[in-house]
Amino acid sequence: MQTSAQPSSTEENEISLGIGMGPLKFGASMDEVRALMGEPEEIEESEDDDEFEHQAWNYLEEGYSLYFDREDDYRLSCIETDHPGIRLYGEAIHGKSPEEIQALMKRHGHEQSEVEKMDTGEMRISYEKEMIDMYFDENELQFVNFGVFINEDLEVQWPA
Repeated sequence: MQTSAQPSSTEENEISLGIGMGPLKFGASMDEVRALMGEPEEIEESEDDDEFEHQAWNYLEEGYSLYFDREDDYRLSCIETDHPGIRLYGEAIHGKSPEEIQALMKRHGHEQSEVEKMDTGEMRISYEKEMIDMYFDENELQFVNFGVFINEDLEVQWPA
């Protein structure tokens, strides 16, 4: 078994809605993220026709993609992960069913979800206010995409 430089504690993979994941906090600069995570295995630049100019830093071994938007001075604004240890509200969520995830969210006061079934059989459950999208395949949570909160005036709400 390979060991990575990062300790794989449960806190490290704990999603904090609107704040980040483990030690990664939304609003962190690229230098701060590099100090925490090391160099990404690959860096993707957005396409010219993308609505938002951004960079995605892919940490393939850890299963993280970190997004930095130019509009936000390239501060960390979104995380996508398929890490098997991801947790939300202290519960491991990877592989859980849509019903289990919706029940977990409901227990924590998040009831407004939007469900979309793709033609390919996958399913997405989104909580717009909470800025989180969860993707399922064969009724199991595969990966999560979540970002910094945005208020009704479309202003980014960086965590304090």
